[in-house]
Amino acid sequence: MDRNKERNAIVGVVASVLAFGALWIKKLKTRKEITSSPRVNRDNERENYINSILYSGDQHCIDVIRMRPITFFNLCDILSVNNLLQPSKAVNIREQVVIFLHIIGHNVRFRVIGSRYYRSTETVHRYFRVVLRAILKLYRLVIRLPDESTPSEIRNNPRFYPYFKDCIGALDGTYIRASVPLSMQGRFRSRKGGTTQNVLAAITFDLKFSYVLAGWEGSAHDSRILSDSLSRPGGLRIPEGKYYLVDLGYAIRNGCITPYRGVRYHLKEFGAEGPENAKELFNLRHSSLRITVERVFGILKKRFRALDAEPFWNFQTQVDILLACCIIHNHIMGVDPSNLLNQGLYEASESDLIIPTLTEREERQEAREWSAKRDEIAQTMWTDYMARNI
Repeated sequence: MDRNKERNAIVGVVASVLAFGALWIKKLKTRKEITSSPRVNRDNERENYINSILYSGDQHCIDVIRMRPITFFNLCDILSVNNLLQPSKAVNIREQVVIFLHIIGHNVRFRVIGSRYYRSTETVHRYFRVVLRAILKLYRLVIRLPDESTPSEIRNNPRFYPYFKDCIGALDGTYIRASVPLSMQGRFRSRKGGTTQNVLAAITFDLKFSYVLAGWEGSAHDSRILSDSLSRPGGLRIPEGKYYLVDLGYAIRNGCITPYRGVRYHLKEFGAEGPENAKELFNLRHSSLRITVERVFGILKKRFRALDAEPFWNFQTQVDILLACCIIHNHIMGVDPSNLLNQGLYEASESDLIIPTLTEREERQEAREWSAKRDEIAQTMWTDYMARNI
């Protein structure tokens, strides 16, 4: 009797196992097969993406890296021939420069760029630094003080010549957003609000930078920054008798001519009416020339979104990026690569001497002399203007 019970129990267990096994097998047969996605060939995907940027037309290339392909390849050639950039086993020069331009053109985070180019964040960060250092070494080649000749934009325009024949450019400051530690934010807060760095730039009339001084705190006055640029070794140099056009944020002084105060200045202030006296005519034409510097600042900030967005680098890197953007701007605006390749990269500055500061008496005398020069220009201009309109 016990043996029968034992045998029945075994048969029941076996039957249960077989039933469960049959059910499990049935489920396996009806279950949808899970397929794994094909493995991405990162090298091919990266190469295809870079080629799509450089070979899909000028406009697409400008949209992504802010310059046409021919300008990009010229820049790569300059950096390569002068041994400022070297290819590595993993990343060639073309990719290094594309990634750098993509970041500063759109203010893209390293991790986002890494995902798009199938690179690690560490790799993107490392080569960003490498390219930034290389670009900065082009400063003396690409950003140069103007010579003493009259700019063609003045020489070929009867509205400006011969009155502004000694003018070599326009000079002004602009605010660039800055991210600084909390303890420094008071000094970097500008009158327009927010923390900024105050950047001084001299611009030639062909829309290029001829001098840039970055890194001053946003609360610093324009005149103070100008004085610093004139006194530091390798700083701004103004040839004897030549001058820059500046706005009323500066004082009239040796090498800088301001418009007249309390007189209509901008074109929109004149409306349909023309200038009514010598001072208004001078201000109108002064404005027409000096607006060049505002145009360049506008172009720079639109081209490189890293300058017009919240920075995510330390402050020294923010200053370096601003200078790099100015260098690249000049390259885009017409620097001839063949000329660049034939010149030395490390030329000594024209003067390493510190220019002594003037006494208050000398500054007043200087202001009187340049005010008289401005009056002479304005009166000559007005005489000729009236003669043509009689």
